[in-house]
Amino acid sequence: MSRLALVTDETSLPIDYDMALLLDACRAAGLVAEVCDWEDPAVDWSGFDAVLLRSPWSYVDRLPAFLTWCERVAAVTDLHNPLPVVRWSLDKLYMADLAARAVPVVPSTFVRSGGDPSEAVRQFLDGHREAAEFVVKPTVGAYSKNVQRFSRSRAADAAAHVAQLHSEGLVALLQPYLESVDRDGETDLIYFGGVYSHAIRKSPMLMPDGTVNVPTFESRTPRTAEDDERAVASAALAAAGAQLGLDRPLVYARVDVIRSADGAPVVLELELCEPSLNLPFSDHGPTRFAEAIADRLGISAR
Repeated sequence: MSRLALVTDETSLPIDYDMALLLDACRAAGLVAEVCDWEDPAVDWSGFDAVLLRSPWSYVDRLPAFLTWCERVAAVTDLHNPLPVVRWSLDKLYMADLAARAVPVVPSTFVRSGGDPSEAVRQFLDGHREAAEFVVKPTVGAYSKNVQRFSRSRAADAAAHVAQLHSEGLVALLQPYLESVDRDGETDLIYFGGVYSHAIRKSPMLMPDGTVNVPTFESRTPRTAEDDERAVASAALAAAGAQLGLDRPLVYARVDVIRSADGAPVVLELELCEPSLNLPFSDHGPTRFAEAIADRLGISAR
């Protein structure tokens, strides 16, 4: 019988709303699933037929160690999603790759250390005169850490934030703040085995006064994704597969989309490593996930 490791960590497991539902669904599908801490040195990862990244969210402050751990695990068993996907998707530089493959994305400008942050912000604003507000965030991060929303009048504060990110060894990402988020929130679309499963609405996280709301359970509600949102999400996943040379769909994926000023959906983020998959908001989502896992392991779900 196949053994499956569901990877989390001590601090993240209490806020992983998917785990209990996934465990039940795996057992119903005939999978022996165990919750494991990626930071636990006593775990023998080679004893598992597959290792599934679920909520190892402490990686944000330990990215080099996490990637080294992923390399070690991938050398002894099947890691999902695969190591090249992990490396690529953990850095939002992937937005440039998606744009180059004609996927509609939120316009993104990357600012690396070595230049003048004030000049970088000025050039960005000159290039986006329609944007009343904009966002500055690191290309590597999770749960809105170091993400800030600025009005155009606060360009100096934004430049200071860019400088702070650079001092921490991070690349800064600048994007126009799309006002539709305040009205409609964002739509997060979940896929298992390349097939659309369900979606949620996530409430706005960046407030005009600078407050940043952590995406809690209460900030999410079920949503039916529109056809144009599903088309953009599918295009993003196809582009990722082409970019990485994948020969089959990913076991799991989440695509976050919002609407641009003209109402068209654009990709905000592509979550392919350790996303929340919002299983509590879908009656059949946990079963679909477990069946996708069983299919990848080459066994028939009960």
